[in-house]
Parts: sequence; structure tokens; C-alpha cells
Amino acid sequence: MAAPAAAPVPGQSRLRRLARPGLTLAAAGLAFAYVGTVDPNEPGHYPVCPLFRVTGILCPGCGGLRSAHAFAHGDLTTALGANALAVAGYFAFAGFMILWLVRAYRGGPTPRFALRRPYWWALGTLALVFAVVRNLPFGAALAP
Repeated sequence: MAAPAAAPVPGQSRLRRLARPGLTLAAAGLAFAYVGTVDPNEPGHYPVCPLFRVTGILCPGCGGLRSAHAFAHGDLTTALGANALAVAGYFAFAGFMILWLVRAYRGGPTPRFALRRPYWWALGTLALVFAVVRNLPFGAALAP
């Protein structure tokens, strides 16, 4: 699944190795802090999904900001109800960040996230099925 990773630069300090994953984690933390502070449930703070506005159809990302807001407040049930696919993405991102930070700390190779074509097709199919099911009456539980 993952492509071969590059070897660390010899003699590079631990602080320098931790800079990129640390800054990436800080940026994600700031984004979650902003969404956690500015409630997407109140109108006027964020733009409406263009697909939903024009067609009334929920895309795979609809409810993602509400999900992030609930997740930032530790309400996993509400986050899953707003967008379960986004919550899965939060956990996947967290796992990748842990791997990256541990490898950077130990001086190991930087993890590379490169999926082969079949995996991209599988992820795209999953997002499409999620979008279709949440727009059908029996999938109303997946709608935000």
C-alpha cells in the first residue's frame, strides 16, 4: 500500500525532523479549534454546499463542518451523525500523524502515502455509495 520511504538525512537534529509533522499537526489543530469555536450550526459563518444549494442532494462532504465541530467538543455520537465518513477520515489522519511523529522522533524514514489505483477506486466507490445511501429514505440516519 505505502510506497518506499526516503531515509532520514544523517545528522539531522530531532527538532528538525519533528518540524514538518509538528507543523502539520498544529495546522490541523488550529483548523479544528476554529471550527470548534465558530459554530457551523449557526447560519452565515460558512458557505452552503453548492451541490446541496442547487440540487438538494447531500454530497459525501455535507455535514463535515458540523461533524468537525462536534468532534472538537468531544461529542463523537453527534459527529458520527453529521458525517460518519468525515469521522473515519479524522481517525485515519490521526493514525497517519502518530506514525509520522513516531518515525520522525526515532529518526526513521518519513511515511509516504501513495495508494495504488485499485485503492483509489475503492475509496471513490465508498464515497459514492455513502453519498447515494444518505440521500435515500432508508439511509436518512447518515444525513446530517
